[in-house]
Amino acid sequence: MSTRSRMLFARGAKSAALVVTGGLLFAAPATAIPLDLGSLNAGSVDLGSLDPVLAPTPNLASVANFRDVAGNDGRGYATVDGSHLKRGVIYRSNALTATSDADKATLTGLGLADAYDLRGATEISNPFIGGADKLPDGVTYTNIPIEFRDLTQLATTIKSPEEAKQFLVDTNRSFVTDPVRRAGFKQVLSDIAASDGVQLFHCTSGKDRTGWTAVLLQTIAGVPAQTIMDDYLLSNTYLQATNEKILAQISQALSPQVATNLEPALGVDASYLEAGLAQIASDYGTVDGYLTEGLGLTPDTIALLKAKLVD
Repeated sequence: MSTRSRMLFARGAKSAALVVTGGLLFAAPATAIPLDLGSLNAGSVDLGSLDPVLAPTPNLASVANFRDVAGNDGRGYATVDGSHLKRGVIYRSNALTATSDADKATLTGLGLADAYDLRGATEISNPFIGGADKLPDGVTYTNIPIEFRDLTQLATTIKSPEEAKQFLVDTNRSFVTDPVRRAGFKQVLSDIAASDGVQLFHCTSGKDRTGWTAVLLQTIAGVPAQTIMDDYLLSNTYLQATNEKILAQISQALSPQVATNLEPALGVDASYLEAGLAQIASDYGTVDGYLTEGLGLTPDTIALLKAKLVD
Protein backbone atom coordinates (compact mmCIF):
# COMPACT_ATOMS: atom_id res chain seq x y z
CA MET A 1 0.00 0.00 0.00
CA SER A 2 1.39 3.42 -0.96
CA THR A 3 2.02 6.17 1.61
CA ARG A 4 -0.91 8.19 0.25
CA SER A 5 -3.20 5.13 0.38
CA ARG A 6 -2.23 4.51 3.98
CA MET A 7 -3.08 8.15 4.76
CA LEU A 8 -6.51 7.85 3.14
CA PHE A 9 -7.16 4.56 4.94
CA ALA A 10 -6.12 6.11 8.25
CA ARG A 11 -8.38 9.08 7.61
CA GLY A 12 -11.37 6.79 7.14
CA ALA A 13 -10.51 4.77 10.23
CA LYS A 14 -10.15 7.68 12.64
CA SER A 15 -12.79 7.87 15.34
CA ALA A 16 -15.08 10.90 15.53
CA ALA A 17 -13.55 13.93 17.17
CA LEU A 18 -14.74 17.34 18.30
CA VAL A 19 -13.79 19.99 15.74
CA VAL A 20 -12.44 23.43 16.58
CA THR A 21 -11.95 25.40 13.36
CA GLY A 22 -10.53 28.76 12.43
CA GLY A 23 -7.32 28.52 14.48
CA LEU A 24 -9.23 30.21 17.29
CA LEU A 25 -7.93 27.88 19.97
CA PHE A 26 -4.62 29.69 20.21
CA ALA A 27 -4.87 32.62 17.85
CA ALA A 28 -3.88 36.14 18.83
CA PRO A 29 -6.59 38.82 18.65
CA ALA A 30 -6.75 40.54 15.29
CA THR A 31 -8.38 43.60 13.82
CA ALA A 32 -10.96 42.81 11.16
CA ILE A 33 -9.71 43.58 7.65
CA PRO A 34 -11.56 46.72 6.48
CA LEU A 35 -11.76 45.63 2.85
CA ASP A 36 -14.15 44.19 0.33
CA LEU A 37 -12.64 40.76 -0.21
CA GLY A 38 -15.30 39.46 -2.55
CA SER A 39 -16.26 35.99 -1.39
CA LEU A 40 -14.53 36.37 1.97
CA ASN A 41 -17.56 37.47 3.96
CA ALA A 42 -17.77 36.80 7.69
CA GLY A 43 -18.94 33.26 8.28
CA SER A 44 -19.83 31.19 11.28
CA VAL A 45 -17.30 28.75 12.71
CA ASP A 46 -18.36 25.11 12.81
CA LEU A 47 -17.67 23.84 16.34
CA GLY A 48 -19.72 20.70 16.35
CA SER A 49 -19.02 18.38 13.44
CA LEU A 50 -18.41 14.76 14.34
CA ASP A 51 -17.31 13.54 10.90
CA PRO A 52 -14.16 11.35 10.79
CA VAL A 53 -11.03 13.47 10.51
CA LEU A 54 -7.27 13.16 10.16
CA ALA A 55 -5.14 13.09 13.28
CA PRO A 56 -3.82 16.52 14.35
CA THR A 57 -0.94 17.82 12.26
CA PRO A 58 2.29 16.78 14.00
CA ASN A 59 4.64 19.35 15.46
CA LEU A 60 8.12 19.14 13.95
CA ALA A 61 10.78 19.86 16.55
CA SER A 62 13.31 20.95 13.91
CA VAL A 63 10.86 22.91 11.71
CA ALA A 64 9.12 25.26 14.11
CA ASN A 65 6.55 26.86 11.80
CA PHE A 66 5.36 23.70 10.06
CA ARG A 67 1.58 23.50 9.73
CA ASP A 68 -1.33 22.67 7.45
CA VAL A 69 -2.80 25.40 5.25
CA ALA A 70 -6.20 23.86 6.00
CA GLY A 71 -5.77 24.03 9.79
CA ASN A 72 -4.09 21.62 12.16
CA ASP A 73 -7.07 19.79 13.64
CA GLY A 74 -10.56 18.65 12.95
CA ARG A 75 -12.16 18.78 9.53
CA GLY A 76 -10.19 21.78 8.32
CA TYR A 77 -11.16 25.43 8.22
CA ALA A 78 -14.79 26.06 7.34
CA THR A 79 -15.58 28.07 4.20
CA VAL A 80 -18.29 30.68 3.78
CA ASP A 81 -20.52 28.18 1.95
CA GLY A 82 -20.32 25.53 4.67
CA SER A 83 -17.64 23.32 3.13
CA HIS A 84 -14.29 22.54 4.77
CA LEU A 85 -10.71 22.62 3.60
CA LYS A 86 -8.98 19.30 3.01
CA ARG A 87 -6.28 18.66 5.56
CA GLY A 88 -3.12 16.76 4.72
CA VAL A 89 -2.87 18.17 1.17
CA ILE A 90 -0.85 21.43 1.32
CA TYR A 91 1.57 22.33 4.11
CA ARG A 92 3.55 25.49 4.90
CA SER A 93 6.70 25.93 6.97
CA ASN A 94 9.88 27.81 7.65
CA ALA A 95 13.09 26.66 5.95
CA LEU A 96 13.90 22.97 6.27
CA THR A 97 17.63 23.52 6.74
CA ALA A 98 17.90 21.65 10.04
CA THR A 99 15.35 18.89 9.52
CA SER A 100 16.07 16.01 11.89
CA ASP A 101 15.90 12.38 10.83
CA ALA A 102 12.80 11.95 12.99
CA ASP A 103 11.07 14.88 11.30
CA LYS A 104 12.11 13.59 7.87
CA ALA A 105 10.39 10.33 8.76
CA THR A 106 7.27 12.26 9.79
CA LEU A 107 7.24 14.12 6.46
CA THR A 108 7.62 10.82 4.65
CA GLY A 109 4.65 9.46 6.59
CA LEU A 110 2.58 12.46 5.56
CA GLY A 111 3.24 11.59 1.91
CA LEU A 112 5.20 14.73 1.05
CA ALA A 113 5.90 14.81 -2.70
CA ASP A 114 7.04 18.38 -3.50
CA ALA A 115 8.73 21.22 -1.63
CA TYR A 116 8.77 24.79 -2.98
CA ASP A 117 11.48 27.04 -1.53
CA LEU A 118 10.68 30.76 -1.86
CA ARG A 119 14.06 31.95 -0.54
CA GLY A 120 16.41 33.94 -2.70
CA ALA A 121 19.97 32.86 -3.49
CA THR A 122 21.52 35.19 -0.91
CA GLU A 123 19.33 33.73 1.84
CA ILE A 124 20.14 30.15 0.94
CA SER A 125 23.89 30.89 0.78
CA ASN A 126 23.97 32.93 4.00
CA PRO A 127 26.38 31.11 6.35
CA PHE A 128 24.50 32.14 9.48
CA ILE A 129 20.82 31.68 8.67
CA GLY A 130 20.80 29.92 5.29
CA GLY A 131 21.51 26.43 4.04
CA ALA A 132 20.02 23.85 1.74
CA ASP A 133 16.73 22.14 2.56
CA LYS A 134 17.11 18.72 4.18
CA LEU A 135 14.25 16.74 2.69
CA PRO A 136 13.19 13.10 2.77
CA ASP A 137 14.30 10.92 -0.11
CA GLY A 138 12.01 11.15 -3.10
CA VAL A 139 10.71 14.67 -2.43
CA THR A 140 11.01 16.97 -5.46
CA TYR A 141 12.66 20.30 -4.56
CA THR A 142 11.89 23.48 -6.51
CA ASN A 143 13.42 26.88 -5.78
CA ILE A 144 11.13 29.78 -6.68
CA PRO A 145 13.15 32.79 -5.48
CA ILE A 146 11.16 35.74 -4.18
CA GLU A 147 14.01 37.93 -2.99
CA PHE A 148 13.89 39.27 0.55
CA ARG A 149 16.43 41.01 2.77
CA ASP A 150 17.66 38.55 5.40
CA LEU A 151 18.17 39.23 9.09
CA THR A 152 21.86 40.07 8.80
CA GLN A 153 21.05 42.79 6.24
CA LEU A 154 18.20 44.13 8.36
CA ALA A 155 20.45 44.36 11.43
CA THR A 156 22.55 46.98 9.67
CA THR A 157 19.66 49.02 8.24
CA ILE A 158 16.80 48.96 10.74
CA LYS A 159 17.31 51.63 13.40
CA SER A 160 14.06 51.39 15.40
CA PRO A 161 11.09 49.07 15.99
CA GLU A 162 8.97 51.47 13.96
CA GLU A 163 11.30 51.06 10.98
CA ALA A 164 11.04 47.28 11.30
CA LYS A 165 7.25 47.46 11.23
CA GLN A 166 7.31 49.80 8.25
CA PHE A 167 9.68 47.44 6.42
CA LEU A 168 7.15 44.61 6.66
CA VAL A 169 4.23 46.88 5.79
CA ASP A 170 6.13 47.93 2.65
CA THR A 171 7.10 44.31 1.95
CA ASN A 172 3.49 43.15 1.94
CA ARG A 173 2.57 46.02 -0.35
CA SER A 174 5.36 44.93 -2.69
CA PHE A 175 3.76 41.50 -3.02
CA VAL A 176 1.13 43.39 -5.00
CA THR A 177 3.17 46.11 -6.73
CA ASP A 178 6.44 44.34 -7.60
CA PRO A 179 6.13 42.42 -10.91
CA VAL A 180 9.06 40.13 -10.10
CA ARG A 181 7.53 39.11 -6.78
CA ARG A 182 4.14 38.67 -8.43
CA ALA A 183 5.77 36.31 -10.93
CA GLY A 184 7.13 34.25 -8.05
CA PHE A 185 3.72 33.91 -6.43
CA LYS A 186 2.21 33.00 -9.79
CA GLN A 187 4.76 30.21 -10.21
CA VAL A 188 4.30 28.64 -6.80
CA LEU A 189 0.50 28.67 -7.11
CA SER A 190 0.67 27.30 -10.64
CA ASP A 191 3.09 24.54 -9.61
CA ILE A 192 0.89 23.53 -6.67
CA ALA A 193 -2.13 23.40 -8.97
CA ALA A 194 -0.31 21.26 -11.54
CA SER A 195 1.35 18.81 -9.15
CA ASP A 196 -0.02 15.60 -7.69
CA GLY A 197 0.58 14.44 -4.16
CA VAL A 198 1.17 16.34 -0.94
CA GLN A 199 2.75 19.79 -1.36
CA LEU A 200 4.78 22.08 0.93
CA PHE A 201 5.98 25.66 0.43
CA HIS A 202 8.26 27.72 2.63
CA CYS A 203 10.54 30.74 2.92
CA THR A 204 13.05 31.46 5.70
CA SER A 205 10.75 31.98 8.69
CA GLY A 206 7.54 30.77 7.02
CA LYS A 207 5.61 33.93 7.84
CA ASP A 208 5.83 36.63 5.13
CA ARG A 209 6.12 35.17 1.62
CA THR A 210 4.78 31.89 2.98
CA GLY A 211 2.04 33.70 4.88
CA TRP A 212 1.00 35.63 1.76
CA THR A 213 0.86 32.43 -0.30
CA ALA A 214 -1.29 30.77 2.35
CA VAL A 215 -3.63 33.78 2.39
CA LEU A 216 -4.10 33.50 -1.37
CA LEU A 217 -4.82 29.77 -1.18
CA GLN A 218 -7.31 30.23 1.65
CA THR A 219 -8.96 33.08 -0.22
CA ILE A 220 -9.36 30.90 -3.30
CA ALA A 221 -10.95 28.25 -1.08
CA GLY A 222 -13.46 30.71 0.37
CA VAL A 223 -12.23 30.80 3.97
CA PRO A 224 -13.68 33.74 5.96
CA ALA A 225 -11.45 36.80 6.31
CA GLN A 226 -11.19 36.58 10.11
CA THR A 227 -10.13 32.93 9.98
CA ILE A 228 -7.47 33.84 7.43
CA MET A 229 -6.15 36.58 9.69
CA ASP A 230 -6.17 34.32 12.74
CA ASP A 231 -4.21 31.69 10.83
CA TYR A 232 -1.73 34.29 9.57
CA LEU A 233 -1.06 35.46 13.13
CA LEU A 234 -0.34 31.92 14.33
CA SER A 235 3.26 32.35 13.15
CA ASN A 236 3.80 34.38 16.32
CA THR A 237 2.86 31.32 18.38
CA TYR A 238 4.86 28.79 16.39
CA LEU A 239 7.97 30.98 16.17
CA GLN A 240 7.94 32.31 19.74
CA ALA A 241 10.64 30.06 21.18
CA THR A 242 12.82 30.35 18.08
CA ASN A 243 12.54 34.13 18.02
CA GLU A 244 13.38 34.43 21.70
CA LYS A 245 16.63 32.55 21.05
CA ILE A 246 17.42 34.69 18.00
CA LEU A 247 16.82 37.93 19.90
CA ALA A 248 19.05 36.74 22.76
CA GLN A 249 21.83 35.96 20.28
CA ILE A 250 21.43 39.34 18.56
CA SER A 251 21.48 41.12 21.90
CA GLN A 252 24.71 39.37 22.89
CA ALA A 253 26.47 39.58 19.53
CA LEU A 254 25.41 43.12 18.59
CA SER A 255 23.49 45.00 21.28
CA PRO A 256 20.18 44.92 23.17
CA GLN A 257 19.04 47.93 21.12
CA VAL A 258 19.58 46.09 17.83
CA ALA A 259 17.50 43.22 19.20
CA THR A 260 14.75 45.65 20.19
CA ASN A 261 14.85 47.26 16.75
CA LEU A 262 14.55 43.93 14.93
CA GLU A 263 11.91 42.27 17.13
CA PRO A 264 8.89 43.39 15.03
CA ALA A 265 10.55 41.94 11.90
CA LEU A 266 10.72 38.48 13.45
CA GLY A 267 6.96 38.16 13.83
CA VAL A 268 3.76 39.09 12.06
CA ASP A 269 1.17 41.75 12.78
CA ALA A 270 -2.31 42.33 11.43
CA SER A 271 -1.12 45.65 9.99
CA TYR A 272 1.38 43.86 7.73
CA LEU A 273 -1.24 41.71 6.03
CA GLU A 274 -3.79 44.51 5.99
CA ALA A 275 -1.29 46.69 4.08
CA GLY A 276 -0.98 44.08 1.34
CA LEU A 277 -4.72 43.58 1.14
CA ALA A 278 -5.29 47.34 1.01
CA GLN A 279 -2.84 47.51 -1.90
CA ILE A 280 -4.86 44.81 -3.66
CA ALA A 281 -8.04 46.83 -3.13
CA SER A 282 -6.33 49.92 -4.53
CA ASP A 283 -4.71 48.27 -7.56
CA TYR A 284 -7.10 45.45 -8.48
CA GLY A 285 -10.32 45.96 -6.51
CA THR A 286 -10.57 42.39 -5.23
CA VAL A 287 -8.34 39.41 -4.48
CA ASP A 288 -9.83 37.71 -7.55
CA GLY A 289 -8.66 40.65 -9.65
CA TYR A 290 -5.16 40.37 -8.19
CA LEU A 291 -5.06 36.63 -8.93
CA THR A 292 -6.18 36.98 -12.54
CA GLU A 293 -4.86 40.42 -13.58
CA GLY A 294 -1.92 40.83 -11.20
CA LEU A 295 -0.58 37.29 -11.14
CA GLY A 296 -1.99 36.20 -14.47
CA LEU A 297 -3.53 32.98 -13.15
CA THR A 298 -6.04 31.37 -15.48
CA PRO A 299 -9.54 30.40 -14.32
CA ASP A 300 -8.53 26.76 -14.84
CA THR A 301 -5.55 27.10 -12.48
CA ILE A 302 -7.70 28.78 -9.84
CA ALA A 303 -10.32 26.02 -10.22
CA LEU A 304 -7.63 23.34 -9.81
CA LEU A 305 -6.38 24.99 -6.62
CA LYS A 306 -9.88 25.19 -5.20
CA ALA A 307 -10.50 21.53 -6.03
CA LYS A 308 -7.30 20.59 -4.20
CA LEU A 309 -8.25 22.67 -1.18
CA VAL A 310 -11.97 22.23 -0.63
CA ASP A 311 -13.55 18.99 0.60
